[in-house]
Amino acid sequence: MALVSTPIGSILVAQYQVGVSGTGGPITRQRSLSGIKASAVDQDIYDVATALFDLLDYPLLQVRRDDRIELVDEV
Repeated sequence: MALVSTPIGSILVAQYQVGVSGTGGPITRQRSLSGIKASAVDQDIYDVATALFDLLDYPLLQVRRDDRIELVDEV
């Protein structure tokens, strides 16, 4: 039995700060953008996230790439 893994896409996840709590801690939210090609370069994904959040009033805290991979057991 051989396991075959095939990349099927990625999701860009951006975490950003929307304010400060009463105790002084950051209030954060995150947004996900799906439909990212599996072949997309990490730097390009990061550049897109920073460009999008430059248009908003909220500071970008973190950019994450979540890869989706299909696993098939070939008999």
